[in-house]
Amino acid sequence: MNMQLKKGTMLATFAFVLAACATPSSSVSSSATSTVPAFDTTRNIVLYTRDTTSGTRAGFFEGIGFSAAGPSDSVLTDGFVIRDNTAQLAAMGGADKYGIGYISTSSLNNTVKGLNFAGVAPTVANVINNTYLLKRPFMWMLRAPYDFPGSTAPAGSAAGVKGKVELISEAFTGFINTTDGTDTIARAGAIGIYTGTQTWDNVKATYEVCNQDNSAVTVRLGGSDSIQKVAEALTLSFKAKCGNFVPAHEHTGSSDAYRRTNGANKDQSVGKDIGFSSRPFRNSGADLELDVPANQRGQLAWDAIVAITHKDNPLSNVNADILKRMYEKASASPIRTWEEAIAASAAL
Repeated sequence: MNMQLKKGTMLATFAFVLAACATPSSSVSSSATSTVPAFDTTRNIVLYTRDTTSGTRAGFFEGIGFSAAGPSDSVLTDGFVIRDNTAQLAAMGGADKYGIGYISTSSLNNTVKGLNFAGVAPTVANVINNTYLLKRPFMWMLRAPYDFPGSTAPAGSAAGVKGKVELISEAFTGFINTTDGTDTIARAGAIGIYTGTQTWDNVKATYEVCNQDNSAVTVRLGGSDSIQKVAEALTLSFKAKCGNFVPAHEHTGSSDAYRRTNGANKDQSVGKDIGFSSRPFRNSGADLELDVPANQRGQLAWDAIVAITHKDNPLSNVNADILKRMYEKASASPIRTWEEAIAASAAL
């Protein structure tokens, strides 16, 4: 009987101790939850950017009307941080609640918040339907007919003959406008403009040259260095479908897309068969790009860019003016805190 009483007393004491221990633990947890700070809008904005060699950087700053910042850090607001796509996602998907940066839309994921631009969400559909405007076009251009290596221009009554380089170049532009081309462009980080269902298998019979052995044929490609990754991905995918031709890439800038295919440098050693531009073709100075017939040029993709923040950030919508006022050191009406950014966004 004494043993039973002792056992009961021990159990009661143990239960009391557990209850006593549980109470402080619960209080601490509740207290910790209640003291987690909300987003502090008075904090300064931490600006993230890419390095000056980045095509994404050039596209972003051109898109917000601040092209001077593309090649120069000196015009940026003090305290900016240089990080690539992956590092920006890691920062704002992690501990940096007060940062803002920009990445290609193809890199956007659910670890960060992608901001609307002028009220439009950064989706592929909105890029293609031309409502999301923080973007730039990726363009292509060919040499004139019969002006390719190995081609013979018409002379008198003699018909012209297109060589393999010209025929492969034409087939390449056909490949761009297929689902295979669009998928390749997407994997390389851009957004193809072709929205149909035609595959390369549907059209390859049109390009007989691709049924031949082209392993001794070199096709020269150049122009915009911002498009180099996309252009190389396209030729890597396409060359096996077109006789294993040899793509030779040399990307030195958008203006060279015209100059080296149809302009002053086309017949020099730097001449190209296919050129790429990361801006709209234009008529200005020596670059009379729009004088090139429409069947020799076109668009292959959009390079769309999205501003990103931490998911806890209450900001959801920006425009070019807000972003420029954040990044521009000499802005007449600078935005330096999140309180200022949110107020500017609310006024849109």
